[in-house]
Amino acid sequence: MIAVYNQAAVGDILMLTFAPATGKVVQETKGQVTKVVDAESKQTLGINIEGVGAALALTDQAGQVFLTESQVAQVNQILQDAGFDDAIAVEQSNLVVGEVVSMTAHPDSDHLHVTQANVGNGESLQIVSGSPNMQEGIRVVVAKPGSMMPSGAIIWDGALRGVPSAGMIVSGRELKLPGAPDKPGALVLPADFGQIGQAFDFAAAQSLYADGLIDTNY
Repeated sequence: MIAVYNQAAVGDILMLTFAPATGKVVQETKGQVTKVVDAESKQTLGINIEGVGAALALTDQAGQVFLTESQVAQVNQILQDAGFDDAIAVEQSNLVVGEVVSMTAHPDSDHLHVTQANVGNGESLQIVSGSPNMQEGIRVVVAKPGSMMPSGAIIWDGALRGVPSAGMIVSGRELKLPGAPDKPGALVLPADFGQIGQAFDFAAAQSLYADGLIDTNY
């Protein structure tokens, strides 16, 4: 789930996104809650809740938010009161520290690689990457499926030239880090930057390029 609070552009609305829309969708509105469902599979794709900014103490925030246990309980009560059976849970960032365990050539590309990335807790993701500095053993930032990038783009499962890819190995440029080079290439983290599976620490990463800890010669 991705939670986004937007007050300026669309009004006082908390938008919860669970999956991408791939076909026809239907909407059902009850009071302040609008539920968006895939017309064929009946999967809940998103839920928009109006007028909850003050109650959830979100009015000073914008963009992606990570709800606390108390806020989640309030949202679930709102859904229940509106007559919906849906319920959400506390979620952490899907942008995590990972490690490239293996890398093979893409069967239908001369510049793409098929990697296996360790993202902690015994989880491994297959990610197709075109980063020119990709190699085995490096520590990277992985946008797991369901991640929202600083640009607002949402990363879902997909495929590149026929090979499934569960997420993305991202660059410093895509993370909008100060001093990041304006060219493709994975952000290769120092070996002591966080633990595998840990949420990526944007604050700690602000000086990575300024301190010369990142190799940009690739």
